[in-house]
Amino acid sequence: MLSIVSSIYDPLGFLCPLTLPVKLLLQELCRSKHDWDSRIPQAASDKWRRWIDHLDVLENFQVARCVKPSGFRPLRQTELHHFSDASDHGYGTVSYLRLTADNHMVHVSFMLGKARVAPLKQMTIPHMELAAAVLVVKVDKMLRKEVELKLSQSTFWTDSQSVLKYIANEQTRFHTFVANRISLIRDNTDVSQWRYIRTKLNPADMASRGVSASTLVKCKEWIQGPEFLWRTEEEWPQIPMESLSLSQDDPEVKRSTAVFSVVIKDKEKENPTNKLLEHFSSWHKLKRAVAWYLKLKDILQSLFRVKRKEIKSSHDTKSQTRAQSKMMCDQIQAFKTTLGRQSISLDDLLKAERAIIVFCQRQRYSDEMAEKLEKTSSTGKAFNRQSSIYKLDPVLEDGVLRVGGRLNKSAMPDEAKRPMILPKDHHISTLVLRHIHEHLGHGGRNHILSQLRQKYWIVNANSATRRVISRCVVCRRIRGKMGEQKMADLPKERLRADLPPFSNVGLDYFEPFDVKRGRSHVKRG
Repeated sequence: MLSIVSSIYDPLGFLCPLTLPVKLLLQELCRSKHDWDSRIPQAASDKWRRWIDHLDVLENFQVARCVKPSGFRPLRQTELHHFSDASDHGYGTVSYLRLTADNHMVHVSFMLGKARVAPLKQMTIPHMELAAAVLVVKVDKMLRKEVELKLSQSTFWTDSQSVLKYIANEQTRFHTFVANRISLIRDNTDVSQWRYIRTKLNPADMASRGVSASTLVKCKEWIQGPEFLWRTEEEWPQIPMESLSLSQDDPEVKRSTAVFSVVIKDKEKENPTNKLLEHFSSWHKLKRAVAWYLKLKDILQSLFRVKRKEIKSSHDTKSQTRAQSKMMCDQIQAFKTTLGRQSISLDDLLKAERAIIVFCQRQRYSDEMAEKLEKTSSTGKAFNRQSSIYKLDPVLEDGVLRVGGRLNKSAMPDEAKRPMILPKDHHISTLVLRHIHEHLGHGGRNHILSQLRQKYWIVNANSATRRVISRCVVCRRIRGKMGEQKMADLPKERLRADLPPFSNVGLDYFEPFDVKRGRSHVKRG
């Protein structure tokens, strides 16, 4: 049986509706797990013999292979029409070439037919119809490449409204099987190319169900195409794609899951000043930016005071309006001139540094600073013992929290006697440590800490310094361990002592060969 079915040479698929029933018979025998040498059941044997006996009818089966008949006037339009269909047993396609002459004469020629049995794994009818649609798209791509004619846009016909709904839908998400095949169809065709046809008019129905030899010979639609293709386009079956709306209850549609989440916003990160501080990765650049902001703030405040003083001195309404407009113009010009002449000095950088430290301390140590304002004494006896800086005996000087202690009478600089306190996990602390680390030429942890405590005191500075050093790219590159390559084993010719001299000798009869490797030329002996 397999030998006879495989010996049928039909590359264009003229007889694919005829061979489908015996392919289904072979598949059924394989599903029943019959061996090659076992006798087939009587029912299968009767079907096989009946199919063999009807093959004599094919003697009268003729196909005109010239797609353009004689006497056909110059072509006006050439187009491919593809039909697809599926059933429980298999799916198939058939393609026709429709020629239109200048005198509106029409001729339809058979081009290619395909019939495939359904897979052993059970599939739904919509899945089978979609597989047939994918097959017909691949056939169209192949024919357009092989046919040496100027083809117009192809037309695809199917009797499955489910497939048309899937293709026309652009918003709904499908399961993997449908999604992959719809993606292939949409990449190679347009939605406007797909049309609906009733099953009775679909010639691909013969390829999906299979027919006998006598039916194939009598049926002219399989070779000549459906009757409506011979008519004008206005007489073709019409169904608008807009009416094919996809239901959300379709089993192939992915269910949308609503996920409700609560976003907890950090008030500190929403602060615009915090965003400004975290924008910079350099301590020096941050101080310069803050210094310019403070200078701009002073200029605007001075201009506002002048404006308020001039308004109070004016009594007449008209003169007040004129004075205000003139004053605004003068102030804008003065503001531009003043700002253009400004420059950053060392005092401006020190003010900016103090403003940054005060802002950082008010965020992290607001309770401690409030307690220090309430208590006139700097002994810290009434200070909160649960605070992380309680052991530092902090004092509040000019709005800045500093380390207390017993070094007031020493000859050290004031900044070293009372360094400013900073939290460990703040961005400012990281910038200060990184600045000192780079300023010292990427020094070690103890060197950084000794330089840091001349001006600042960071809580748990040891761990913060280790973190900064471990994230330094330069330090990791300098202190990284060099890679070592393990040597390969020595060849046996160098290890065996029983070999006589000249057992392995290489002779160079020719000069090295010039071999091309990639874009370079190398020598090989």
